[in-house]
Amino acid sequence: MTTKLETVPASSGKRLGAAVLDWLAPVAVLATTFAVGIAGITQTRKNGFIVYDTGLLVLLGSIGIAFTVVYIFVLLALEARSGNTIGNQLMGIRSTDPDGYAPGAGVVFVRGIITGGVLLTGIIAGAVLLGLGQLGLVLFVALPLMLLGAAWAVLVVVSNAWDKDGKLRGWHDKAAKSLVFDVHAGRNPVTTGGIQGPYSFAPLDLPPVQPVASPVPGHAPAGSTVVGSTVPAGGAPASSGQQAAQPPHDPNQWRPPTAPRPLNPAPAVVVPSAAQSHPDDDLDRTQIRPGAARAQAVLRIRVDDGQDVQLGGDALLGRNPAPQPGEDNHQLLPVADPGRSISKTHLHLRVDGGGVWVTDRNSTNGSAVTTPDGIQTRLQPGVAVFVRPGSTVQFGDRSFHLGQA
Repeated sequence: MTTKLETVPASSGKRLGAAVLDWLAPVAVLATTFAVGIAGITQTRKNGFIVYDTGLLVLLGSIGIAFTVVYIFVLLALEARSGNTIGNQLMGIRSTDPDGYAPGAGVVFVRGIITGGVLLTGIIAGAVLLGLGQLGLVLFVALPLMLLGAAWAVLVVVSNAWDKDGKLRGWHDKAAKSLVFDVHAGRNPVTTGGIQGPYSFAPLDLPPVQPVASPVPGHAPAGSTVVGSTVPAGGAPASSGQQAAQPPHDPNQWRPPTAPRPLNPAPAVVVPSAAQSHPDDDLDRTQIRPGAARAQAVLRIRVDDGQDVQLGGDALLGRNPAPQPGEDNHQLLPVADPGRSISKTHLHLRVDGGGVWVTDRNSTNGSAVTTPDGIQTRLQPGVAVFVRPGSTVQFGDRSFHLGQA
């Protein structure tokens, strides 16, 4: 099964279809309650005057209006959290903020006011006039206002048809800075890392940038901290069992002459000479070629959303990570976070020997490291912390576990 990489703007037809489906239930309830209420109006003559009994209309109309108001708030809350509504689900579209995530209450409120403000005014006016017993004003003022509001709402919903920028935004979208995508024809950005998408969707041709200062293997950065281990002075933490490299053997090097052999040597146990022994017999004396780098452990992080990523050097992790001017060759690790508890570029990771230097990039909600024995250390912004495998790093409301492959 192929993966949809591109986002596709929702068409005017699908937008209108979703709006009709969303408003079908409250319109049906209002029409039914008002129709039954109007049919139940009775008139009596009292002292030469005709008196209309609108008690049933007021009761049923109030029920219909109350249902509509509650329905509106529930629908708006659902859309704010997920970009989804009943109509959006059936038509296969999602509304988002400018970055492609769940729109939030502010965006949905502005969209709703521009789209249904006139209609809502007509409904409120009808409720007030019903409460005052002004049936004539309801029919000649509130009802036409509701019809005008409905026509305006339809016009706003399909207004993206006149947008010169690829029919991307309607009038309400431009005011609220929102977007609407067709998730049947393209990718759903709300659940796949926003408009930029996860790392697997990122373009391969990244703009040329310059390297930035980062922790260097073998040297702890100034002001850095090591979690769960001891750092030798002036260097990075040594791996367990690490031995100093032996100087390479030079067969051409001059050696002092050996002592002369005695004429009658005493019996002795024969020990295999260096030439007879196998070079692999002494594993502790394995040597490193001059200039060759010591192999690093293969480290992986498992994010709490199920992502399992192998680290390959420097990486940036966040909601929508991006390198700063002057940074180069960074692995980008986006983490979907509809609640927006993590920053766009939350953490900088750098593999160094048997662990990872983790730096908080001045995030809003902060970060912390928990070692395997349960000791938690909060990260200070801009200060690199050395994290050993087996530890857990919390960033915002999310976390990842550091392990070895």
